[in-house]
Amino acid sequence: MSVFLIADIKVTDEGWIPDYAANVHKLVEKHGGKYLSRSGNISTVEGDESDTTLIAILEFPSREALDNFASDPEYAPYGKARQAGSVSNFRVIDDTDLAGTIPYLKAG
Repeated sequence: MSVFLIADIKVTDEGWIPDYAANVHKLVEKHGGKYLSRSGNISTVEGDESDTTLIAILEFPSREALDNFASDPEYAPYGKARQAGSVSNFRVIDDTDLAGTIPYLKAG
């Protein structure tokens, strides 16, 4: 089952971004993942404004593939740099429909 990583990031030091952007994409692909969006063009439609500066949405073929990416030793220095230069909230969702009414999603 596909899973989606939603990375909600407030950048506090931009120093990590060029190296991260240039290299992590390849590591995501190595684990079967792909970026669906990576944008700083964020607007709030409903709810409280956020000080988020970047949101990335990635798709992986399974939770195991995502976990393998996150624990890959090659990713470790990039993850540490991101953590040092940002406040990051990462969330994972799958493609189930809890209400069970959307035909192209798996019923939850």
